[in-house]
Amino acid sequence: MRTLNRLLLAGLFTITPLTVMAADDAPSADPDVTIRTEGDKTIQEYRQNGFLYAIKVTPKGGKPYFLVRADGTDANFIRSDQPDMLIPSWKIFEWK
Repeated sequence: MRTLNRLLLAGLFTITPLTVMAADDAPSADPDVTIRTEGDKTIQEYRQNGFLYAIKVTPKGGKPYFLVRADGTDANFIRSDQPDMLIPSWKIFEWK
């Protein structure tokens, strides 16, 4: 009986770290929100598992608007309230 209890206790100790590691790797349901200020605008970046999917821009004294990805692959964003509006994304400098 004592041997069985020791085996069960040893099994419990070996399984516990595995369940903790599995819980850490699970994707989160809540987005990560980064808030920063640029000039007179407040910018909130919404990320899900490290993927930037939306940006909320709140100008000082203006109406907030969202920038969402035009497609799911590259960094082309469009305004959600004006999808036909073009947002420039030029590369001016690149350091190698």
